[in-house]
Amino acid sequence: MKVEIYDTGFEPWQEITSYQKQRPGRSGKFGATTVFIGSMRDMNAGAKISSMRLEHYPAMAKKHLQEIALQALNKWEILDVLILHRVGRVYPGDALVCVAVWSAHRAAAYAANRFIMENLKSEAPFWKQEQLQKTERWIEKNT
Repeated sequence: MKVEIYDTGFEPWQEITSYQKQRPGRSGKFGATTVFIGSMRDMNAGAKISSMRLEHYPAMAKKHLQEIALQALNKWEILDVLILHRVGRVYPGDALVCVAVWSAHRAAAYAANRFIMENLKSEAPFWKQEQLQKTERWIEKNT
């Protein structure tokens, strides 16, 4: 299991490949890898967004992500979880989140990945402020 919070950009596919190579004992044990990569859109709620700032309390956010990963590991027959999340200033097209789940079978990988993402979007302690053309606005609830 690996959980990372980045304050600079990251390349999701590079991170997944690198992590998987670091875990050679897992090779051959998994038959499914599910990946979700979320990136910033340039529109939200009918407004054009030029950038967004994601804020967090580092220890609280990392602990929450670790707990989500452990819940998934305990609930489904999965072999490993990778959660990467971005904070700081981001721009349209930037990767914001990456969740990868490895398991022997796809059903568990799909279910665990969806569980992690739904929890991340609704409960993880991240706060988003969008930069519009002439103003800023805080996002009151995640989508």
